[in-house]
Amino acid sequence: MNHGFTYTGRVGPEGDGRPVLDHLADHYAHTPRNVWSERIEAGLVLLDGRPAAAEEELRRGQQLSWLRPPWEEPPVPLACAVLFEDEDLLAVAKPSGLPTLPGGGYLEHTLLALVRCRCPEASPVHRLGRGTSGVVLFARGVRAGRNLCGALREHQMIKIYRALVQGSPALDSFLVDTPIGSVPHPFLGSVHAAHPQGKPSRSHVRVLERRSTDSLVEVRIETGRPHQIRIHMASCGHPLAGDPLYAPGGCLREDRAALPGDIGYFLHALSVTLPHPRSGARLVIECQPPPILRRTPPARII
Repeated sequence: MNHGFTYTGRVGPEGDGRPVLDHLADHYAHTPRNVWSERIEAGLVLLDGRPAAAEEELRRGQQLSWLRPPWEEPPVPLACAVLFEDEDLLAVAKPSGLPTLPGGGYLEHTLLALVRCRCPEASPVHRLGRGTSGVVLFARGVRAGRNLCGALREHQMIKIYRALVQGSPALDSFLVDTPIGSVPHPFLGSVHAAHPQGKPSRSHVRVLERRSTDSLVEVRIETGRPHQIRIHMASCGHPLAGDPLYAPGGCLREDRAALPGDIGYFLHALSVTLPHPRSGARLVIECQPPPILRRTPPARII
């Protein structure tokens, strides 16, 4: 069991003058109305710090909170390794299966929670999907965070990944620039996928090894759209091996039963090259990939 969590927000114009129960049931439609009613009755919904009543009318700017009691989080790998550390920057190796940030039922079973046990001031510079392993950067301090986020925004970071994809690409190296945007999802409302009106996205792909049914590829991303590599490899006809969400073309699989956080694919953040947030010196941080994403050793001649 974790320690529970308090979700807090401000009432916006859409909630002004509406009863508390109506606002919560409409704004958080994934939770049934009767559940919100039970939470209000139990005193778990607060308005400006006091228990709210179901029919009480909201005013714009009020603080609305929900006190979620402790719950049992799904089991995940609860270990990470330090790859680099100084007074400005912490780089860690995230295992596949561990969420980077809270969400989807995870709060303390996250990389952020593990890192903050060591460095309470650490803030993530970027994130990896739950099924993706490899390098994640954390800033230690406001100035470092500002500089690292600026380097990321200005494309001064070079991020290289390893992936196992289905089939054998026709070319040894190629560019994928399929736009990525939101598409409908039956459980979440929307998720990211290939979309003609989506945001510009660029991935440079190089085939490292062709295997019997799959290929090992290296991907350098210029942009950092959500699930970019998964979507881009699927869009060019080679989804990641084991990916439960994306189908050839970069769209969602026909059953649409999977969630973005579902695992089973093979993707690893191999290296990040960046200017150090204080000195500006070029820094390369690498993380050894899991065995399935390593090149096959050459055969020994006996």
